Amino acid sequence: MRNEALIGYLLHQRPYQEKRALYYLFSQQHGVIHGVGKKGAPLFMPLQLFATGKRDLKTFTQIQITSQTTLQTSNEQKESAPAALSTVPYSNINGQHQYAALYLNEILWRLLPTEDPMPVLWQHYQDSLQQLKQPLDNTELRLCLRQFEQHLFNELGFTLTLTHDNIEDTIEPDCVYRFLPDVGLIPIMQNATESEHLNSTTGQTILKGVDIIEMAYLGITKATLNNCSKLHRHLIDHLLDYQPLQSRLLWQQQQRYQ
Repeated sequence: MRNEALIGYLLHQRPYQEKRALYYLFSQQHGVIHGVGKKGAPLFMPLQLFATGKRDLKTFTQIQITSQTTLQTSNEQKESAPAALSTVPYSNINGQHQYAALYLNEILWRLLPTEDPMPVLWQHYQDSLQQLKQPLDNTELRLCLRQFEQHLFNELGFTLTLTHDNIEDTIEPDCVYRFLPDVGLIPIMQNATESEHLNSTTGQTILKGVDIIEMAYLGITKATLNNCSKLHRHLIDHLLDYQPLQSRLLWQQQQRYQ
């Protein structure tokens, strides 16, 4: 690409020379793109920039915060007046919501392939950031994250099957199942009390059939949130090869000192 105009969000950055940084940009046009540009680009803000380069590492120039109007009309090639970095607040996601936004950024830059356009996921990400700008209670915050994770799983081809077990038998309400990311739901011979003990002592994801049926029927709701969180965390950890998430560690430290 040569001087191609891009719109996107900064997911991650690393120092690169004295006045420049290595950026991981989630672009509307090409998915995640790596590039080098002038330091100072903010997180959680829509950015407009120009990218040049034929290799994996592009050169980013004229990085500016753009307006929501630009995002809505970019496909129509309408012009808008992006604001200079120095005149716009660094972020309008505040408090604990920043940890949630950092988490979304981290799972994206660590899991998405480079230069693979994902416009649907990009829109879901933008919508999630808009939600995180609102006052959310803890349950609403968790729902926001679980719903975005679901879109990410679908994009990566890891759709959770909750109606059948690993051998295509229908989920039985009185049965107990163990979840393995590469296999699916495996029926196990345990009663409810034993399954809860197994879940807490081994770190495995053990679910009752009745709860799985409820998740399949209702989707991600307040009623199914805890069980959906178990499944999603197990799958996220599996996709990351069980390497720790820095955003999760920061969140845990913050909770400890409250």
